[in-house]
Amino acid sequence: MLKGKRVSIIGGGNMGEVIAGGIISSNLVSIETLAISDSSEERLNYIKEKYQVRTMRNNTEAAQYADIVILAVKPQNIEKVLEEIRDSIDKTKLIVSIAAGISTKLIEGYLKKGTHVIRVMPNIPALISEGATALAAGDKATDDDLALVRQIFDSVGITVIVEEESMDAVTGLSGSGPAYVFIIIEALSDAGVKMGLTRNTALRLAAQTLVGAAKLCLKGDKHPAQLKDMVTSAGGTTIAGVKALEDGRLRGTLMSAVEVATIRSKELGGSK
Repeated sequence: MLKGKRVSIIGGGNMGEVIAGGIISSNLVSIETLAISDSSEERLNYIKEKYQVRTMRNNTEAAQYADIVILAVKPQNIEKVLEEIRDSIDKTKLIVSIAAGISTKLIEGYLKKGTHVIRVMPNIPALISEGATALAAGDKATDDDLALVRQIFDSVGITVIVEEESMDAVTGLSGSGPAYVFIIIEALSDAGVKMGLTRNTALRLAAQTLVGAAKLCLKGDKHPAQLKDMVTSAGGTTIAGVKALEDGRLRGTLMSAVEVATIRSKELGGSK
């Protein structure tokens, strides 16, 4: 679907580079039709050398160049970028924003009436092509637009389509979720060290345990509760550990973490 399309990524930071890398590795477009703009000459030189794509310092030029313009900039910079590119955007272009908390309505308000906008919420595991990304369509975006953007982000993980009103919950769950998982991995690793394992062994076992468990959830046909029961034998070690987790309110704490992160996302978005 992307063949023949020109794509510009405005913002050559970590996530902009990840998106570019996914596009290139999946051969979605040729490198001759992919451009990246950034304010840092050093960053552009690095990207140019590594990916051999077109690079630009000028965001307006990048917007003019492409059929699909991906705004991979921080939320606090989005309005400045929109002001720069507004005269270069028309209804033939598709605008994709990964700026957390920034609504499609705000973006549409800066651009010409009828502009197609899609809001995207990726997460940090996209760095290793294991991302979880949610997409929400703006007022004028079409199913074909969603399919194009989904193809891009499928190159760095999995994608889901949600209503925009759910994007704050996405932020609280999968956007912030990797931090919760890193804490769990660190805690399991510390526990392994406490029980006599070396740090390296404990960390590798903890991290791989979460990887394997997650893949069972994604690739199997069983509910997590069923998978838990498969590990938990009567009077055994696992049920003793599960009891300790229940005593420590692990479930409730994780649910609260998603809830407060969702609320905070709404607060931040409300300022825009």
